[in-house]
Amino acid sequence: MAASTSTSLRGALRGLLTALLAVASAAGSSEFLASGSSECAGLDDPKNAICREAVAWAAVGGKTDAKAQEYFGEMKSVTGVDWPNGTEADFQRLYFCGPPGGKQCGLPPCNCSAPPCGTCYADGFAPPAPLPPRPGCTNGTGGIQCKPPSTAMGYKGMAWPSMSFSGKQEMHIFAIGDWGGLDGSHQPTEGRTMLSIYNGGKKKGPSVFPRDRKNKETTVLLCHHFTFLQCYCDPPCPTAINKECKAGCGFVKGVDDQAQILVAKAMEARAATADPQCILNVGDNFYWGGIEKNCGTPMDKLSFQAHHQFTQIFEEVYSGPGLSGKPWLSVLGNHDWGGRVFNNGWDQQIAYTWYSDRWILPSPYWSQHVEYPDLGFSVDIYMIDSNAMDALDSGANPSHNLCGSVNPPGADCSAAGGPSSVGACKSWFQSFWSENQAWLEAELPKSKADWQIVVTHFNCGHEQAWYKKLHQNFGLDLLVTGHRHDQELWDPKDLKEGNKHRDLGGLMCFVTGGGGGISSEATPNPADKHDWYGEGQYGFFDLTISKSKILIQSINYDGTVLKEASLEQS
Repeated sequence: MAASTSTSLRGALRGLLTALLAVASAAGSSEFLASGSSECAGLDDPKNAICREAVAWAAVGGKTDAKAQEYFGEMKSVTGVDWPNGTEADFQRLYFCGPPGGKQCGLPPCNCSAPPCGTCYADGFAPPAPLPPRPGCTNGTGGIQCKPPSTAMGYKGMAWPSMSFSGKQEMHIFAIGDWGGLDGSHQPTEGRTMLSIYNGGKKKGPSVFPRDRKNKETTVLLCHHFTFLQCYCDPPCPTAINKECKAGCGFVKGVDDQAQILVAKAMEARAATADPQCILNVGDNFYWGGIEKNCGTPMDKLSFQAHHQFTQIFEEVYSGPGLSGKPWLSVLGNHDWGGRVFNNGWDQQIAYTWYSDRWILPSPYWSQHVEYPDLGFSVDIYMIDSNAMDALDSGANPSHNLCGSVNPPGADCSAAGGPSSVGACKSWFQSFWSENQAWLEAELPKSKADWQIVVTHFNCGHEQAWYKKLHQNFGLDLLVTGHRHDQELWDPKDLKEGNKHRDLGGLMCFVTGGGGGISSEATPNPADKHDWYGEGQYGFFDLTISKSKILIQSINYDGTVLKEASLEQS
């Protein structure tokens, strides 16, 4: 039943609640913030012209439509009211927060069934609670952990406060990448399409994105994305170009279509005994294009889109004894910037650092010092952004080019500290990469730690000569990467004569791009390894670290150890 508006007291209270909410964005481009919108209007307001007809239909005829559940399934999470019982105002609130079909209301209703009406959270899907003050933060002052920067680039190159892990037990660090699947239950805004791309994908929790599969040399297309889709369709997709899953796709049912969940469960099982102190996250945290929101949300706000994706794809997936509450030391991948655009909500992934007790991404490049006082050693971890590797000329490779023609007209992330236009995009990323390199070359010689580790997105082999220099001249011990969607342990002891592309001058490196948010490079069928680059397709890594040695183990999605290598102090 709609909230009554018959008394001035009730109206005054509602007005007070709304006024207490933080102001959202400028009128006409609402931000769906955790704190809500302080403006409201009816459907007759010009700012709601785009959604007026859709809302009026939804509140009457839409309820009897055969696809009503599909269209309005998120309604209770947003408004607190199931769609069969929703009023026109409740549907306006839905279309303000997550509009089915993308016809977004510019302002929320002033009255609704479950006020405050300017928020986008209800029925247990609540905005994240404010974090308690972190150590070292008093009266709004302290280090970078205390409050977000004014722009996403405000803490470039800065150190997150040191971590210290006591005890004399085995110490573990997990590493994972390319893990965040499609959030098919979220209704996008800003004219974006839904992330449900095949039958069965419109559900809570992650769905795997099917990518092209090619031969190992990438010279032969074995399975095109649009062909691969049918393998994931449940039930089969009648509109697909092929009526059945093609054998050449190498699809393994129960693995390819459950990859992120399988890897997460393997992590959880191993964490229950290994008890890792932290997780190294090499990026591509959300497919296809990171947070489905334009860049530019204020850093002290969290958009509804970001909270939805983090809840469905991260918080509700990676948990359990030994895993819950552990810090994720993170970088951005090319898909976090947007995959084939640069103006998606990469800045919201940085902002989430101040809404989470475990997500740590204060800047695209930053550092972390870790102490193990009872075991007498320490580690310096350097997180860098290598996504310039996918920043190409605007006319090149539109499916994998941050600066390509797929970018919308007027794309601009300058307010967040990013590229100002498509024309400036490539040079911006090149300059940014040079900035990362100069920073790291300046920081590594200062390190007094026993181990130096670099974490970045692009896989072992990119900028080969530079990483070789970092190892031989600056003492870099280990390079942790992703991007290629498989598991590869590059042990220099295994280097074969003449294999120049794997020669990192003695530097140990591994690729952990098999987190399962996107289908693997090759079939995960262990009986068909012809096109495998490494030892596995889906999985993560477990590093057992001590003062004298790091045991590196590549863990399969089923929990088995596929390969291991030891890195010892020279």
